[in-house]
Amino acid sequence: MIEKLKEVAKNSYSPYSNFRVATIVVMKDGMEFKGVNVENAAYGSSICSERSAILSAISNGYKKGDFKELHCLCLDSNRISTSCFACRQVISELFDKDALLYFYSNTGDYKKYTVEELCPYPFDSEDLL
Repeated sequence: MIEKLKEVAKNSYSPYSNFRVATIVVMKDGMEFKGVNVENAAYGSSICSERSAILSAISNGYKKGDFKELHCLCLDSNRISTSCFACRQVISELFDKDALLYFYSNTGDYKKYTVEELCPYPFDSEDLL
């Protein structure tokens, strides 16, 4: 998976941070969707690779609960970085609590979490009541 991620990360548009990130989400039926971070001079308009990949799956007809796992690589870092809180919100909304999330460094090291471990206190539909 890391070689696929490294290839996808080359598509990142990150002229401001020079921090290329790639994500591949794997669906329960085996289909894969890729995403990269896309920056913008108005930083708030940027999108992370995790949401890029997840939204691609949704745009292709997949629904909440169809996601099996997520793989994410920061190509320009020896560190293992995890998702920002905006991405964690989307992940916690669409993935099952026991779905696996893999985060890689560019050296191949990785950490694995369940959604529940990475997002222990989700804001969900019950909070809207």
